[in-house]
Amino acid sequence: MYKFILTSIINLLFVSSIIGQQNTFKNPVIKGDMPDPSIIRIDDTYYATGTSSEWAPHYPMYTSKDLINWTQTGYVFNKKPEWTSNSFWAPELYHHSNGKVYCYYTARRASDGISYIGVATADSPTDEFTDHGLLIEYGTEAIDAFIYDDNGQLYISWKAYGLDSRPIELVASKLSKDGLSLEGNVFSLLKDDENIGMEGQYHFKNGDYYYIVYAAHGCCGPHSNYDVYVARSKKFRGPYEKFNGNPILHGGEGDFLSSGHGTAVETPDGRMFFMCHGYLKGEGFYAGRQPILQEMYVADDNWVQFKTGNITKIEQPMPFSGTVQKGVTDFEDNFNEPELKLDWIWNYPYADADIKVGDGKLILSGKPKTGTDQYNGTALCLRSQAPDYTYEVSVSNNNQSLKGLTMYGDDKNYITLGVINNSIELGVVRDGKNEDGWEIASIPPKTPSSHLKIQVEKGHILTFYRSDDGKEWIKIIEKSIESSFLVRWDRVARPGLIHIGKSSQPAEFSHFKLTYK
Repeated sequence: MYKFILTSIINLLFVSSIIGQQNTFKNPVIKGDMPDPSIIRIDDTYYATGTSSEWAPHYPMYTSKDLINWTQTGYVFNKKPEWTSNSFWAPELYHHSNGKVYCYYTARRASDGISYIGVATADSPTDEFTDHGLLIEYGTEAIDAFIYDDNGQLYISWKAYGLDSRPIELVASKLSKDGLSLEGNVFSLLKDDENIGMEGQYHFKNGDYYYIVYAAHGCCGPHSNYDVYVARSKKFRGPYEKFNGNPILHGGEGDFLSSGHGTAVETPDGRMFFMCHGYLKGEGFYAGRQPILQEMYVADDNWVQFKTGNITKIEQPMPFSGTVQKGVTDFEDNFNEPELKLDWIWNYPYADADIKVGDGKLILSGKPKTGTDQYNGTALCLRSQAPDYTYEVSVSNNNQSLKGLTMYGDDKNYITLGVINNSIELGVVRDGKNEDGWEIASIPPKTPSSHLKIQVEKGHILTFYRSDDGKEWIKIIEKSIESSFLVRWDRVARPGLIHIGKSSQPAEFSHFKLTYK
């Protein structure tokens, strides 16, 4: 009898454990705006990076053991390479046979603002990379590099003619063995004869065919219709045949507005997982182009398909059994460490930032970039991970500079809630001008430390609060402000801190917290 009861209990526990396992995960796997992701595997560890655009440091680096839970380890560049100015797009990681990790990246050249491709190397993806300068200077624009090893011969491909009055092409060239210079002539792989757009290509070979998986249509903004196409050839140089069933992955239906521009990684057991970015529909849009993951395979007809079909879906089968997906995490900083936490990013194209941290204080200031007269503030921000959250700060000094919270699009489009002189002020700037019709509150703070908070709902509806003690909050104005106008062409607004004023009158903060609903 006792043996029967014991066996029944064991069986019940076993069944319960099976039921309790996560058999699916939810996209995005990396939360927050990080477009154009690149993913590689080294041994049993996966690494991913993506576009950082007009925020520094450049190209955040993430690591994972299960493809689902990712941890940021640093950045490819803590300082921008000398030849560059801004617009750090589409980094592509490559693990070379010499053991080094390469990053082929797009940025604007400082001398003329044209987007070209550079290359940098590191001993490990978690190290800061050493830049080797400009690699591809081709036409009026060369972007979106990808590296392919064809039986020992390295090739680099990229998007060309995107700014010219002619069809876009994916072109390629041989690479030297060390991966640092081009060899031979540039040749065409695939032409956009449908005039739908073509970029963000990924190459692989399966059986007799070479495949190009690429993005088409519009990448960015609330009207994005980005999707994923495929073409194949029996030779790397082509000619390539486009799939009649394109697109093989798209939004517009279901959970996502759009999806595209990514690379795949192979698991130790030979499965392919494609990481690209996607805009969620509705309020999820305001988290930006977030990295999503879907399993990809070559079907019996020798064309590429996705396991869950051609419509981009939030819910996907879990790649590895026993994996439990973690949720979004709140962020808090008391500024006790001598270096900034990795989460912080700043608006480097618009301000020369001066940031000091440690001993419980963050001192923030800045000045106009060289050659500009206007200084619209130094913003130190975060990439939001979900549409509903609050963020708050304790301002511990007072002077003639504005010091406090911001929702920041760019230097001409932002919202501020800050302390200036002896008052708390709310301001909205659109297209470089103070917005007419917005209420501005000026309330003398009663304590040496002013506590400010912004509540965000649905990703773009902001409500503003102040407090004397950081516990009891008073709404500054009754109405909320709609902030969707802060979305820029290739990025969404960021919550964070701001200083606007003379560098000799910095902002001083003693505590910051962002809490998700």
